[in-house]
Amino acid sequence: MDFVEKLKIWKKKADKECEASPVLWFETSVSVCRRFQFEPHGQLSVNTIGDSRPLYHKIVDSFLNKFFPSGYPYSVNEGYLRYTQFRALQHTASAALSVLSTQSLLFAAGLRPTPAQATAVSWILKDGMQHLGNLICSNLGARMDSEPKRWRILADVLYDIGTGLEVLSPLCPQLFLEMAGLGNFAKGMAVVASRATRLPIYSSFAKEGNLSDLFARGEAISTLFNVVGIGIGIQLASTVCASMPGKLVVGPLLSFIHIYSVSEEMRATPVNTLNPQRTALIVADFLKAGNVSSPADLRYQEDLVFPRKLIEDAGNVRVGRALHKAIKPSKLLELKQVFPGEKFLLNGGKRCIDMVLEQDAIGEDALRGWLVAAYAVQIDKSSHELSNSTLLQAYEKMNEVFPLFLKELECKGWHTDRFLDGSGSRFAL
Repeated sequence: MDFVEKLKIWKKKADKECEASPVLWFETSVSVCRRFQFEPHGQLSVNTIGDSRPLYHKIVDSFLNKFFPSGYPYSVNEGYLRYTQFRALQHTASAALSVLSTQSLLFAAGLRPTPAQATAVSWILKDGMQHLGNLICSNLGARMDSEPKRWRILADVLYDIGTGLEVLSPLCPQLFLEMAGLGNFAKGMAVVASRATRLPIYSSFAKEGNLSDLFARGEAISTLFNVVGIGIGIQLASTVCASMPGKLVVGPLLSFIHIYSVSEEMRATPVNTLNPQRTALIVADFLKAGNVSSPADLRYQEDLVFPRKLIEDAGNVRVGRALHKAIKPSKLLELKQVFPGEKFLLNGGKRCIDMVLEQDAIGEDALRGWLVAAYAVQIDKSSHELSNSTLLQAYEKMNEVFPLFLKELECKGWHTDRFLDGSGSRFAL
């Protein structure tokens, strides 16, 4: 055997030894020591060597690993914990209320179900009107994109109205079909609206491209506390709510907890897309304080009941009116020539300034128009009608600050590539 062949044999032995010896290391964090090892086929295995933490901390850690996104709290935006806490409470109250309403429906139909039977039947009745609700809500998708938080609250209000009709059905058994039908119709619309707004809300918490992880863990939380709520509902249906007076006391209480919880969830959600209300709040804060608010800063300022309310500090701008209603035909070409190349038109009125956007306008265009309107009001507060000279002064002022303003917006996490004005009218020339 020559020297070259011996070298080949030694190299093969060395390669085998490298493959046979796994790569391993130890990591210690607080009171937990873990052993990490790469197996020969490349898979990473993790074993806990020592864990001196109290049992409570172990349970909490296990719960977080199971129901919260990987890397929590660094992988989500601010407000996710509060959102999840109230979401758990919301699903618990909703599921308990659903059991009581189903029991009442069966009582009204002349049956005397056990709590367990009511729980089983609830899954059938709950989905009965979803298809019709889907048809009714199918043309509201743009509005839900613009105001997902408002529509999410409205969905739960509709759900509780439907549940309330079901709970009250034993009081008038002769109208059983009417009340059950209306109740399930309202609940069907609620289900469609809540599903349609789910993705925008989850997206606002995604921080590291982990939307799928957020969605999966969020649905796991919902399932867990739905089961808890069903258990509570069974207990209530067997005891306090076995009679109608008990339901009339407990039902409104559960409904209040449900609506309050979803309202707090939505208040904690930092939606980072631009719609009329959030744009107005951003502009108002910028003009007053000179800085740009982040989605987390603005979330508690949003009006979730009347989102279209005019904001005086932002120029009382109204978006979405049809072009022929917002601007007289005789003024159309004149206004278009004031801002050549821009994708917005502004027209001052007695109470507000109408802004109409072109069909392909994005968030940056809406921001530019909004700033011009707000500056114009600052320049000439006495006049209801905005003169061309006032608009031109405001336009120059906007151009001076806009590059820095836009950069700050993007740094704070706002998406300026689109403007969600719901079903607002746009124009094309």
